Amino acid sequence: MVHIVGAGPGAPDLITMRGKELLSKADVIIYAGSLVNPLLLDYKKDGCLVYDSARMTLEEVISVIEKAEANQKMTVRLHTGDPCLYGAIREQMDQLDERGISYEVCPGVSSFCGAASALKMEYTLPDVSQSVVITRMAGRTPVPEKESIASFASHGATMVIFLSTGMLKSLSEELIKGGYVPETPAAIVYKATWEEEKTVVCTVETLNESAERYNIKKTALIIVGNAVSQNAYERSRLYDPDFTTEYRKGTGELS
Repeated sequence: MVHIVGAGPGAPDLITMRGKELLSKADVIIYAGSLVNPLLLDYKKDGCLVYDSARMTLEEVISVIEKAEANQKMTVRLHTGDPCLYGAIREQMDQLDERGISYEVCPGVSSFCGAASALKMEYTLPDVSQSVVITRMAGRTPVPEKESIASFASHGATMVIFLSTGMLKSLSEELIKGGYVPETPAAIVYKATWEEEKTVVCTVETLNESAERYNIKKTALIIVGNAVSQNAYERSRLYDPDFTTEYRKGTGELS
């Protein structure tokens, strides 16, 4: 059996209980060494074989899994954050399906959740933003034109932008082109939940200079939108005494 496991955003204690248990039982661990905190490997058992997929191709990863399966060994494929976001797991699962190898996916805490906790912010504030766009800049790997940064920026929603720290000047230009004013609040979160975590609050216009000031060049998330400022929001109706819910009657409702 192969278990595709989300490692969480970085801090070793933010992996799920299920993920930690799977790590402790694995005979083989293949982990994304460029992003996964190596302290998570402290959970492995003695004799477990460890491979760093940052130095491997898809074919090499599958080859290791095939050998483990042939020897009736359990494999954990450890991905950063939650595997469903930029984890390239579909191509791995398709390869496993072709070979008749069973697998399961264990979810993890995404770094965009870790970034929000670092900033002590709520992405969805009433009357400010009720939607979150998770995307990335087009770089060496393209994105569909209909999913360009400028296209998403036109909605004015909260945006969480992955894999784009090295392109902040272009990112600012695209965000402004799409409709954000230069003074729109923004934030840079470097290595959310890691010991070396940094948070920088700035504006769309000053993203690049802010990153340069704090020497942030990679492994950061960019958050954009009025929700970053965490003000000018409406009170939630859910806890408004005038509002009736399934569990309580509001004082403002007619009897």
